[in-house]
Amino acid sequence: MIYAVIAAGGIGSRMGSELPKQYIKIAGKEIIRYTVEKFSASQRIDKVIILCPEDWVAYTKELFFGINAAVISGGATRNETLMKAIDYIEETDGLDENTVLITHDAVRPFVTSEIIENNIDAVLRYGATGTVIPATDTVFDSADGEVISSVPDRSRLYQAQTPQCFKALRLRELYMSLSDSEKEILTDACKIYTIKGCDVHLVKGDVSNIKITYPYDLTLAKAILSTQN
Repeated sequence: MIYAVIAAGGIGSRMGSELPKQYIKIAGKEIIRYTVEKFSASQRIDKVIILCPEDWVAYTKELFFGINAAVISGGATRNETLMKAIDYIEETDGLDENTVLITHDAVRPFVTSEIIENNIDAVLRYGATGTVIPATDTVFDSADGEVISSVPDRSRLYQAQTPQCFKALRLRELYMSLSDSEKEILTDACKIYTIKGCDVHLVKGDVSNIKITYPYDLTLAKAILSTQN
């Protein structure tokens, strides 16, 4: 089975909002609704699992009443949240070698059906995927935060987006094999694979697949939405 796992654990601190940013409305609809609807529309996804802050579980269940989506509380970190999703699947439906997670940020509402479908194709073939776009800006590496240590070759650099997709059993196996110090340096689930020397296949994203984090992003989101209507 294929599960869309929507990470909705943000609290909106960088947005400066009283609401968690995923519940802010754009054109009369919550950001998270745009996102979930993209995945629930896919005929290849069997179920959507939304993981949100404990205090927002009841509200989120009401928001998605009537949609084939489970709502549970997330973990303290993104990867702990993914482990909770896997545990939920194991308890409710069972896990096997073909159980697939397509993980996505709740605040990336402009993911396209093409990106979703390409990720599903790739994870079924390769076992792990990360959505990316080529880096357009030069990136500086600084060891001390004061001076430039190196300038990496931009042609080899990519900006990470979501979805990221994994075989559920393999993801959990690799995560559980990490040391505490390795878990501390994790930035996302793809790094679990790279730490362990496992391949993650790149899937082409899109510049419009933005993550809404700052107030400016809301303005940009409204502009993108206006071009889609």
